[in-house]
Amino acid sequence: MLEDGKIFIGKSTKPEYLDLRLANRHGLVTGATGTGKTVSLQVLAEGFSNAGVPVFAADIKGDLSGMAAPGNGKDPLVKRAKEIGIEYVPDKFPVVFWDLFGEQGHRVRATISEMGPLLLSRLLDLNDTQEGVLNIAFRIADEQGLLLLDLKDLRALLQLISDNAGELTTTYGNVSKATIGTILRQLLVLENQQGDEFLGEPALDIKDLMRTDRDGRGVVNILAADKLMSNPRLYATFLLWLMSELFEELPEVGDLDQPKLVFFFDEAHLLFSDAPKVLVETVERVVRLIRSKGVGVYFITQNPVDVPESVLAQLGNRVQHALRAYTPREQKAVRVAAQTFRQNPAFDTEKAITELGVGEALVSTLEGKGVPSMVERTLIAPPMAQVGPIDLTERQQIVASSPLKGKYDQPIDPESAYEMLAKRAEKAAADAKAAEGGGGILDMLGGLFGTSGPQRKGSMTVTQRVTREVTRTVVNQTVGSLAAEIGKSIGGRQGSSIGRAIVRGTLGGLLKR
Repeated sequence: MLEDGKIFIGKSTKPEYLDLRLANRHGLVTGATGTGKTVSLQVLAEGFSNAGVPVFAADIKGDLSGMAAPGNGKDPLVKRAKEIGIEYVPDKFPVVFWDLFGEQGHRVRATISEMGPLLLSRLLDLNDTQEGVLNIAFRIADEQGLLLLDLKDLRALLQLISDNAGELTTTYGNVSKATIGTILRQLLVLENQQGDEFLGEPALDIKDLMRTDRDGRGVVNILAADKLMSNPRLYATFLLWLMSELFEELPEVGDLDQPKLVFFFDEAHLLFSDAPKVLVETVERVVRLIRSKGVGVYFITQNPVDVPESVLAQLGNRVQHALRAYTPREQKAVRVAAQTFRQNPAFDTEKAITELGVGEALVSTLEGKGVPSMVERTLIAPPMAQVGPIDLTERQQIVASSPLKGKYDQPIDPESAYEMLAKRAEKAAADAKAAEGGGGILDMLGGLFGTSGPQRKGSMTVTQRVTREVTRTVVNQTVGSLAAEIGKSIGGRQGSSIGRAIVRGTLGGLLKR
C-alpha cells in the first residue's frame, strides 16, 4: 500500500497520499478541539521525516514531544492500522527541542536588527504613528551602521532620538518625545513578559533547522510553545520572523522531488488576528513565493475562515476534521469549509464535516499537475511514535545529547549600538571638557540618556553641547566608514554583514549577506 515519493495519510475507498513533489504547495489542517488535528500533524511530520525532510513544528500542548519515543502499541492504534491495511510498527524519530525561554529545549533568539520594524511593531502592538517613529529609528541605525542586537541597543537609540527630536525631525519627519516614551513603555512590558529573552545573540542559524540524522531521516524540530502561548503576540511574531528568515535566506531552487523543510504553524489564527492589512499582504506574498525556496508551510487551526482568503488560496493540501455547527456563525463556517474542496458526488461534503468521528477527516491533496484531488472521507493512519508527551527526564536527556548542545544556551553580548553610542558620547564629553574646562562623563550620560546637566550662565550647558555633537555624529558621519568600523569591531557573521551592506527583506528584517 505504501508508495515511494509519497506520504501515506490514511484510507478512504482507496489509500490517500501526499505527493512529496507537491508538498511545497503548502497545506491546511483544520477541525474543532479534540477531533484529531494533532494526530494528523504527527502523521504528516513522521512521513516527512522518513522521507528525509526536516520539520519544524510548534508544540502547543506538549503532545508532539512523543515523537522522540516509540509508540506503545495501544489497542486503538493497532486496531486502526489493521482497519486501514497497514502494519503497526512502533518507531521513534530524531528530535531537537527548542524553547524561547530555554526551559524545555535550546534557546531561540533573534536580534532586533533581524526582526525589523514591521514585526517589532507587531510584537509591541504599536499604532501607525508609533510604527513610523520606530521605522525612523531603524533608518538611522541602518544609515549609520548601528547594529541593534537587544533591547538595550534599541533603548539607547530611542533615548538619543528623543533628546534630539527637533534636529532629526527636519531630516526624517516628525519625531515626538511622547511617542518615543510610549514605545519605551511597550519595551518594558515586553521585558516583563520575558519577551526580551528572545531578542539578542547568539541568533538562530536556520541551517540548524535543516538537518538529517545518520540514517538520512529528517530531524523534527519541536518548539515548546505551552508557556509561549501565554503571550500569543510573541508566539505569532516569532513564527512570522522564522518564516521570513527562511524566505530571505534560502536560495531559489524551483520544483524539487521533495521539500527542503516543512514548517507547521499551529494556532494559525493568532497570526492574522488583528493584523494590519500590510502585514497580511506581506504574509500572503511570502507564502506564495517561499515554495520556490523548497519550503512547505502548513497551517493548523480550528476553522478555514481563520485564514484570510488570499492566503487560503495558496494552501493546496487539505485535511479537514469535524466542525461543530450549533450557531449561525458555525454553520456559515462549515459551508465555507465545504466550498474549499473539490466536491465528491458520493456524499454531501457540508454534512460530512459535522458527522466525522475522532481520527476521521476529509482529505484532498494535490495530484498530477497540481490539481486538487476529489475530497474523500478518510480514516487517518495511526502515528508510529508515541501519542502524547514524553516526561521531563526524557526530554532533558534528549536536550543534553543534542548535537546543538552549548551552541545557543548562553547569551553573548558583542559590541553593538549601545556600546558605539556610549563611546561616541564619551569622546564628545571629553572634547567638551577640554574645551570648556568642566563637565565630564556625568554630563555625557545626561546628554545621551536624557538627564539634565549643570547650567552655565549665558551659554549652552555641556549636556546640550554633547547632545548636539552626538547628533551631528549620528546624522552626518559617512555610512561606509562607520559600517566598516562596526563590522571590524563586532566580527562574526553579523558584523561582517554590516561591514559590507545593510539590506532589509520583505518583512523588514536585516538580511545576513
